[in-house]
Amino acid sequence: LHAEFLQTGAVTGRMASQNPGLQNIPLRTERGRAIRHAFIASKGFTLVALDYSQIELRLAAILSGDKKLCDIFKSGRDVHQEVAAQVFHVAPEAVDAEMRRRSKIINFGILYGMGVNALRAQLGSTTAEAHQFLEEYFATFKTLSNYLESTRGFARKHGYTETLFGRRRQFPEMKSSLPYVRAQAERMAINAPIQGTQADIIKLAMVQVDEMFKREGAQEDAYLLLQVHDELVYEIRSERKDEFGAQIKKIMESVLPAKETRGVPIIAVMKSGPDWGTMR
Repeated sequence: LHAEFLQTGAVTGRMASQNPGLQNIPLRTERGRAIRHAFIASKGFTLVALDYSQIELRLAAILSGDKKLCDIFKSGRDVHQEVAAQVFHVAPEAVDAEMRRRSKIINFGILYGMGVNALRAQLGSTTAEAHQFLEEYFATFKTLSNYLESTRGFARKHGYTETLFGRRRQFPEMKSSLPYVRAQAERMAINAPIQGTQADIIKLAMVQVDEMFKREGAQEDAYLLLQVHDELVYEIRSERKDEFGAQIKKIMESVLPAKETRGVPIIAVMKSGPDWGTMR
């Protein structure tokens, strides 16, 4: 399969793929996972996938400078567990699987500008509960709350947002006479700098890894097969997978200079296997 990759396929700056859309091979269902077993490494090669761990939440901490959120990542604690502890008023060790699941929905919902009604639907809770969860969250992470609000205000005033690297996304919908169109634009504007910065980071990583392969004269031994938003899938000659996997990981984790990360580590997790469905 030879997919087409589009640099301008998504407004956020993420790459898109078509004919076929290889970024949409399912993972959450049994049948979806079965399909992934059909993507097999060439003879003598291994598939090596590296994906950024919780990068949008890490970038939210970096861009907002929220001390509490930064501290969670700096100390290597589980962000979903910590947020669950705050929102549900329990000790971190008392957080159960259901609390963590709901915390995850709240964490990502906040980054996408999710309001009370959308959160209620996602959580299967009452409106009052959803309202309380949002209030608890923003009371805990005040600086993040202020950052998201100022991002919204900036987009409303100027009609665009910027990533950490200065790439702009225009929001002409902010001038719409229809309130629901403006509201939707504001929700997208909240997330645009975060998701856009993530898109910039992975593209820079792709370029730097490619330059490393050229320096090592390794174009015949390792090459990029696929980019799935925050994941890179390489095909690497089996005897060199550990060597190159470690180098790719190092590059991905250091695209953002340390002075710009506020001490929040950017982490890439590596898996490898004979096919896309069998990776450890």
